Amino acid sequence: MDKLSVLKGYFGHKSFRSGQEELIDHILGGSDVLGIMPTGAGKSVCYQVPAVMLNGMTIVISPLISLMKDQVSALISSGVSAACINSSLSQEEYAETMSRALRGEFRLIYIAPERLETPEINRIASSVKISMITIDEAHCVSQWGQDFRPSYLRISEFIKSLPQRPIISAFTATATDTVREDIIQLLGLNAPFTLVTGFDRPNLYFSVIKPHNKYAELRRQLDEFGGKCGIVYCISRRNVEEICEKLNSDGFSATRYHAGLSDLERRKNQDDFIYDRKRIMVATNAFGMGIDKSDVAFVIHYNMPKNIESYYQEAGRAGRDGSPAQCILLYGPMDVRTNNFMIEKSREDNTELSEDEKDIMLERDRQRLKEMTFYATSTDCLRQFMLGYFGEKAPSYCGNCSCCVNGFEEVDITVDAQKIISCVFRVKQKGRYFGKSMIVDILKGSRNERLAALDFDKLSTYGIMQDTSAKRIRAELEYLIEKGYLYSSDDDYPVVELTALSAKILKEHISVSMKLPKEEKPKDKKQHSSETNIDNTLFEKLRKLRGELAAEANVPAYIVFSDAALRDMCRILPTNEEDFLKVSGVGKIKAERYGKVFCELIKEHNSSDSIDP
Repeated sequence: MDKLSVLKGYFGHKSFRSGQEELIDHILGGSDVLGIMPTGAGKSVCYQVPAVMLNGMTIVISPLISLMKDQVSALISSGVSAACINSSLSQEEYAETMSRALRGEFRLIYIAPERLETPEINRIASSVKISMITIDEAHCVSQWGQDFRPSYLRISEFIKSLPQRPIISAFTATATDTVREDIIQLLGLNAPFTLVTGFDRPNLYFSVIKPHNKYAELRRQLDEFGGKCGIVYCISRRNVEEICEKLNSDGFSATRYHAGLSDLERRKNQDDFIYDRKRIMVATNAFGMGIDKSDVAFVIHYNMPKNIESYYQEAGRAGRDGSPAQCILLYGPMDVRTNNFMIEKSREDNTELSEDEKDIMLERDRQRLKEMTFYATSTDCLRQFMLGYFGEKAPSYCGNCSCCVNGFEEVDITVDAQKIISCVFRVKQKGRYFGKSMIVDILKGSRNERLAALDFDKLSTYGIMQDTSAKRIRAELEYLIEKGYLYSSDDDYPVVELTALSAKILKEHISVSMKLPKEEKPKDKKQHSSETNIDNTLFEKLRKLRGELAAEANVPAYIVFSDAALRDMCRILPTNEEDFLKVSGVGKIKAERYGKVFCELIKEHNSSDSIDP
């Protein structure tokens, strides 16, 4: 079979996506490759198609059991012989998998990097021809990446120990230039064909919200999503526990995931989410690497992550099947302090690095956090900001992010700036320094007892901005700090102080303007057009049938067909196997297995739809 026949026959796609064909051609030609492709861009096809065609077995090194299980289930469903070797197997399953592997029955075997030095993998490597080694989430090999795993450093030694060097293919969704160099060097790639396909995910709507009450905003967002499934990321285990408990108390179907839970509970909770028994996963960043669940409609970050690489990868778990999805960041200034604390702590906890290396990583982590904060406070196109961070040029207007849809307007805040700086000056005259919250309270005329006890209610600036919202005062105050007109320290108790530029506003009366958000408008409806242009009644019937078939096979529903495939059925309305094969994601095996029952349902729906009431 040629590559297009394999693509259609096993995976149900008529053509390759951007970059896939070039990577596949180089692999089939015997070259090492490095593919940097965004989540949902089809990285797995780049090594699965050659694995079917090459003479021998492909070993896929993957960091998480959940990723292996998903990939193997999908491959078997498509007619490709595959297996995984990990701790989730029973003794009987393990014995059978090993026996079949030693007989060379599998095209692909998935393993964790920790197992590379085990006797069973050595037996396979010495008994079966290994045609290719694929390293997924390849950025984990780099200490400068966001998910460094020391076990990835053993991969190159394992490759050297093989009787014959196979083709090496490595893939990741995020990698800066430094991380790319590390991947090539540390994995021992031989003059690899390197391809960066672009980081844009047009189906994702990016938004940043700065709510007064994060939990109330989270509830509002979840209510809007109705019965759709999604992920809520939190910064700490404590946050996960608290938010999950609140959501369940408020009637939401939620479960939790973090490193503090037992392996058994993590596996159960993850399965509950993947098999649609729970629609919301509340988790730390310990959850999600490689999760293939294709119908995630939203990813909400309750707290800002430490860097854009992590945010991009976590947000990218939404809309993997190409359907419209939303990536929402709930930003609060406290997120910056919390992340700074965690960065400092990770420096002390990292015992594998020298002091000089720790200092270098600390500085890089702080810079990454600054970039992430710039994203969260940006008034320009969020997509352009993110793509620019990864070195990709993009238009200044995308039409599918909160900044572009809701927009910002340039506002003269000269008078407000004078009032804010005057307030800081009056507090200083009292011989005191305080943080942003106290400055805002004074300007608002708060009846805070502590404020009164300090006689701050006697200041001339007390209450001079009582008609301005606290949210706007805070935004203007942070803008003045950002531009150097005021200063705020980065320690545990940051205070607001005057700078040399403060006098320019008070004495020289220079004008100050900043971008402030316009009144929020409804999200652009065009992003949902692919959902609204289908027969929703038929779509729900197809979903129900898919759920029944998945339950019978004991696999997640999206392994049978993705939501995108169901929507394609609603558009094509196939009533025979020939037409059913035209549906995106339907290959020969799936057509034979499911075509008849789905076509019958569509015929029945069309028939009932044509009968006059």
